Formats: sequence, structure tokens, C-alpha cells
Amino acid sequence: MTTEIIVETRDLMKIYGDGAEVRALDGVSMQVAQGEFVSVMGPSGSGKSTLLNMLGALDRPTRGQILMRGKDLVTIRDLDTFRARTVGFVFQLHNLIPTLTARENVEVPMMGQPVGHAGRRRRAGELLELVGLGDRMDHLPNQLSGGERQRVAIARALANEPAMILADEPTGNLDSQSGADVISLLRRLNEELDTTIIVVTHDAMVAHQADRILMMRDGRIVHVHAVGTRIEEDLETFVGSVLGQALLSGDRALLGQLGSHERSTLQQLLAGVA
Repeated sequence: MTTEIIVETRDLMKIYGDGAEVRALDGVSMQVAQGEFVSVMGPSGSGKSTLLNMLGALDRPTRGQILMRGKDLVTIRDLDTFRARTVGFVFQLHNLIPTLTARENVEVPMMGQPVGHAGRRRRAGELLELVGLGDRMDHLPNQLSGGERQRVAIARALANEPAMILADEPTGNLDSQSGADVISLLRRLNEELDTTIIVVTHDAMVAHQADRILMMRDGRIVHVHAVGTRIEEDLETFVGSVLGQALLSGDRALLGQLGSHERSTLQQLLAGVA
């Protein structure tokens, strides 16, 4: 059975500036399949957020194509309606409307859609239950914790049953426990609802919750890493280390630079494996 490609880019370029041009994206080609959880990492200015904006039809490319379920975004006349029905957004700052309750905030994307008031209210309640906020529906944003506000934002992103959710640094403003809870929620929604999720993050722990990690630098995807089991990830990290490379290559000169304590520790580890 062929897996449906939800979104694809072909030689995507985005150039800013009239004089000295800045290539925010420089020939990005990638595919994300139905039900995938993909993270995008890279240093500041590498093009991560620009790529997310392109995928969400918030900006247009200078050159190249973006295809959503095989349809070129350039050919879509009403991008606002398309975006509302196809993409759910979660931002670092949750962007909730402060004067609306959690339930009312989740209802907002459904306004203008063919859903009546009762249907919007019911759907918002179901989504807040799904993200664990069934008892906080009538609270205003300032009555919720940072993690709870981000959960409301995730429920809002799911309101119109989008083909994919795009999350830009969704844990960036949260403490470590709240951040872990939010990314765990996204992982559960991905697994239970088969929701396609693309997350931009600086946090390696967040990135490794995904199925794949796209590493970006200077507007390009420079490496694609398929996330494995914990031991596979540990082994890959070790193999990429100076010590791992020295052991694999038999570099005696480099190994000779180890102090007595490091050599003793290494011998104990190898003896334990044997």
C-alpha cells in the first residue's frame, strides 16, 4: 500500500532583500507522509521557521513548488479558506485571545466554517477533553498555566481536522516538565489520531520524539536522521564522538591521549560488554 504524501517541496527557494540578497531557503526538497511526526532542527537563521511558514501557506516562495496532497499551492485562489481547512498552527507564544475562555478560543477557527454554534461548542469541548482540559473549559487564558495555555492552542489547531499540524517552538516558553508534557501530547495525538505533525525546535529532546529529524543549515536540509530506539540513538551519538571514531579507526595516537582514569573506565566498560 502506498503511503499518501501530505506535503512536498521541490527545489524551494525564498530570497529576501533587494540589494544584498539573503537566501532563507536555498533549494529545499522534502516530503512528509500521512501520519508522520517530523522535527526540524538547526541554528538560528538556518531557515526552519521560513520553511514552516511556506508549508503553512503563510508566505510564498521565490522559486520552487509546494504541493499539498499533490496540489500546487500557487494554483489555489482562496488560500485563507484552504489554510483554515488544511493546516493547524501551534506557535511558541500560544496567541490565545485573552478575553475568551478556553472553549471559546478553540471555537474561533470553526467560525466561518459550515458548523453551527452548537456544533462548535460540542467540538471544542471534545478537543479540550482530548488534551486533558475538560475541567478548565470556562477559564480565561490568564487563569491557566503556560502548559495549559499551550494545550488549548493544540486543541484549537485540531479544530477543523487539519491534514497536518505545524508547531513552531511549541515548548520554547515552557519549563522543562510542561514542555515534556506538551510534546508527549503531540506524540499521543500523532499516534492515536494519525495526525501529521511537523515541529520546529532547538531542543534535541523534543526533536527525538519525532520519527525523522531534518537538520537545516544556511537554508538547506543538510542531513535527515531517522530516529531509532534509545540504544540506537546512544550508539549513533557515541560513534560520532571523538572516542567512538578513535576506537572504530584504531587511532592509537588519539587513544594514547587518554588519561589513566579514562583508560581504566574504558577498559571496565569493554570488560562489562564482553
